Amino acid sequence: MQGAGHRVAITGYGVVAPCGIGKQNFWKGLLGPGTSGSVTVEVSEWDPAPYFDGPKEVRRADRCEQYALAAAKEAIEQSGSLPYDPTRIGTIFGTGIGGLRTLEEQVVVRVEKGERRVSPFLVPMMMSNASGAAISMRYGFQGPAETICTACAAATHALGYAARLIAWGRCDAVVSGGAESAATVTAVAGFANMTALSTTKVSKPFDATRDGFVFGEGSAVFVLERLDLAVARGAKIYGEILGAGSNADAHHITAPSPGGVGAIACMKLALDDAGLTPDQIKQVNAHGTSTPLNDSAEAQAVANVFGASKPPMTSIKGVTGHPLGAAGALEAAAVLLSFEHKLIPPTANTTVVDPEMKDVDIVIGSARPWEPGPTISNNFGFGGHNGSIILAPYKN
Repeated sequence: MQGAGHRVAITGYGVVAPCGIGKQNFWKGLLGPGTSGSVTVEVSEWDPAPYFDGPKEVRRADRCEQYALAAAKEAIEQSGSLPYDPTRIGTIFGTGIGGLRTLEEQVVVRVEKGERRVSPFLVPMMMSNASGAAISMRYGFQGPAETICTACAAATHALGYAARLIAWGRCDAVVSGGAESAATVTAVAGFANMTALSTTKVSKPFDATRDGFVFGEGSAVFVLERLDLAVARGAKIYGEILGAGSNADAHHITAPSPGGVGAIACMKLALDDAGLTPDQIKQVNAHGTSTPLNDSAEAQAVANVFGASKPPMTSIKGVTGHPLGAAGALEAAAVLLSFEHKLIPPTANTTVVDPEMKDVDIVIGSARPWEPGPTISNNFGFGGHNGSIILAPYKN
């Protein structure tokens, strides 16, 4: 990363997603059929009990926080004990909304039963920063503990900022990622009434007949460390973060800038930060929400930045749905798994790529074998927030 004194390693990661709990179950889900038949896709038969000391703790944590703690448990157990000064271990987290499920439930309680029946835990449960704070408190991490709330770009922004804290020497390790569980009745109605959701109840990114997104949820959490320290303690290294970009369209609250000019600039910032040229990127993990405007703008942006090199591009949202602020975290996990398995998962449900996207190489049908290399993962959020991060397999 620009101005960096340290390389940034990923030494553990955990996943909770509708297509699988645990990173290998998540991977199996990504290779399976896409979701269809509903405007939401949620984690089925969720049991938070294994991640809490008792039912009282469970009741005091919104579903968003529950997912975050479950994913963090897998990531931290995988990474192993972090032998660092706790004031140099940070927690940088991302979410688009936070505890909306709890807020909506308590509004119903107030209306039906009166103000005195509203839970005193409403505020700490609905706070956007609750998930990151819970991870910090559970594990005693006393370094920077901050939450980034930039809509669908939040987790990607969190990972980029977390990596910089390590690269610039402020932290020795940072636990980072994102979580979301916001598919409430009111939220679904709001997205539907702004015509963002699929009327056919199918997420099919970049397809000629795409008509909106399917609402998802979940969490992915990563342990980032100074690479030299991780090597010294014998940690397994799953990948590196080479660079990140962040900027704003400054165009419209929900629509991307025409031609994807903001996304173009963001990807170029990430490439510059990583010290890479476009032809060195070997995969694009797209934001690919299945909305007409977003997919068109992103495809134009990718074609502009990468030109004739045409790295293979995929979107996992045909399986996961769109988990808003957690999207970048789940997609970063998908990239690391694609390194491990030497396969790029297909863009599920997409059968006929929009003919206007002939200048990009979208992986459809089945997983594509590849030789893992630097991969750029994009996320673009309401408010004009753009985020790109570049991950790569670890090399000595």
